[in-house]
Amino acid sequence: MNPRHFIRITMTLALTAANTAMAEQPQDFINGYTQEAKAQNPGFSGFDAARGQQLFTAAHATDWRCTTCHTDNPKAQGKHAETQKVIEPLAPSANPARFTNREKVEKWFKRSCKDVLERECTAQEKGDVLTWLLSLP
Repeated sequence: MNPRHFIRITMTLALTAANTAMAEQPQDFINGYTQEAKAQNPGFSGFDAARGQQLFTAAHATDWRCTTCHTDNPKAQGKHAETQKVIEPLAPSANPARFTNREKVEKWFKRSCKDVLERECTAQEKGDVLTWLLSLP
């Protein structure tokens, strides 16, 4: 094997391993939201999938729902209500790339919660919704 080819393959494998190690899993977010929820509410007793589904499907302050863009089925593609941009499935069972990048997760929770609730979501709300999404087969 050509030494340059060997070095190139070795570097590619090292970068792939580093990127894989940096990728987060949905459970990492659950763990983080648990800590935040406990700090925000000493009486926090855990996340609830039914509460998450209710938050996701109910109309809120703006009469918007999460389903306005994500559809009633989080395993299906959605479409942004204003821009019509396609939104890939929200449920990790249908889209394994979901909830693997902290920066993206927090960015989209912040934007979406402000659109739907006219405020940022609490850690408990994020955890409830994610718990429900993770319960979808």
